[in-house]
Amino acid sequence: MEFNKAILDCMRELRRRLRDEQALEIQYQQSDAIEQMLRACADSARDETRRMGQRLSELSGVKLPRVVQEPSFLPMQGGGDQQYSGPLRGGARSSR
Repeated sequence: MEFNKAILDCMRELRRRLRDEQALEIQYQQSDAIEQMLRACADSARDETRRMGQRLSELSGVKLPRVVQEPSFLPMQGGGDQQYSGPLRGGARSSR
């Protein structure tokens, strides 16, 4: 892949951010540098870093596969007790 100025500028800024934020050192020469940056951005707790990862994805045309989790396995917001919210199977029968 050829890097244009916009991609290189974005990668340079992300490289600095990811080094500070996650102690991650990514070299431009690595064949999977963009993929590594995009994964690290997706895992970031900072909105701006995630936005910059989306921008790098748009500029480079590289997309990471989306990992979809079932809602019943996602942690609840606010840290309260967790309840199973998946489909009911077996056991529960109608009394008609």
